[in-house]
Amino acid sequence: MLLILIAVHLLSRDSIAVPLPHPPDARATSDSCNDINNSRTLFSVVWGCLVTIFACTWVSVHPNVPPPNQSRLQLFRRRLKMMLIAIIAPELMAGFAARQFFGSRDLTNDFKFSSTQAFFFCMGGFVSPAGHPIATKEQLEDPDVGSELQKAIRNVNDQEIMDKSKGDALSKGVALLQGLWFILQCLARVHQRLAITQLEVATLAFAIVNIFIWLLWWNKPLDVQWPIVVGPTLSSQATAPDQFSRTTGFDQFLALIFGFAGDKYHPLSSVSVPSFWSVLSANEDRASMILSLVGIVFGAIHCAAWNAVFPTLHEMRIWRTSSLVIIAVPSLISLVVASFWLPSGFGSVFGIIVILASPIYIAARIILIVLPLVELRYLPASAFLDVNWSSYVPHI
Repeated sequence: MLLILIAVHLLSRDSIAVPLPHPPDARATSDSCNDINNSRTLFSVVWGCLVTIFACTWVSVHPNVPPPNQSRLQLFRRRLKMMLIAIIAPELMAGFAARQFFGSRDLTNDFKFSSTQAFFFCMGGFVSPAGHPIATKEQLEDPDVGSELQKAIRNVNDQEIMDKSKGDALSKGVALLQGLWFILQCLARVHQRLAITQLEVATLAFAIVNIFIWLLWWNKPLDVQWPIVVGPTLSSQATAPDQFSRTTGFDQFLALIFGFAGDKYHPLSSVSVPSFWSVLSANEDRASMILSLVGIVFGAIHCAAWNAVFPTLHEMRIWRTSSLVIIAVPSLISLVVASFWLPSGFGSVFGIIVILASPIYIAARIILIVLPLVELRYLPASAFLDVNWSSYVPHI
């Protein structure tokens, strides 16, 4: 974060812009405007965006229970990986959250679990005395031990589960309020015809998308590091206690988009669930539709800066193209979901297209992360004017 702030400071000095074919807004190379009483600095703009992005990714991401005996560095790297995925493709994280939300709701209806117990089950929070995860409906429906497992899980108090959570309603509420406050600031700037930087547009997209993630994961415990042992000892199917022995990185990438297939993960041959594991739900199509719709919304917010003032014509075209790409790929995912009601073969075709388009999508997302920082070198003068909040207060 310090390196980013130093880079912003250097970019804000002695920079010039290539003229656009249309008359640009008044430009400013300084880091503030002349009206000291109603101004903001470049540092305050960047800092506000970084704080909001951090709250929208680090605080909102709720990882599954990790393997046992993980070091602090391993736990940090694991959560950092999820944070980077949430930055590059936040709609994928929204789809993962939706998949766990619908899976937990099915568990609540089918097995009479509480919402907290159901979420804890989905995230691999329950293990047998032998250390194997209890994480599939097949285990709960087993004719030999299924009823015992269901009873043992229902006997675990919600308070005991939430005691393992590193977050509560207050911490989640503070992060949510930070996002809502940023959205309110952007709306006020639009209303008062003040320029919004491309970095703020990108941050606004993060804030809106992560509202969906917060709401879907509201009852999911945060950053749990140790599971709860319940039920009888289950017979093991294999001796290798590595959950990645049967789930490759490519399988997990596809699982993040479409969910895990029933034959891709075997809990009795592992000691924890995969990073993006969730119980297979009857509403998988709804979760995939939420993923695609959130992705379309995310791209549409970037398109809101379609006619913004850019330092160069090339940067404007790159921004527009990248914004359209991150709308198109989620739209393809929605076609994959819709293809299940079409003749056989269409789903495979759309799936191949999505896989081939994924590198283009990732490149577009990286561009929309880097480009807003580069464009801080030369901003419209009104970008340094702060919102006049007194105009919204009733007065005579």
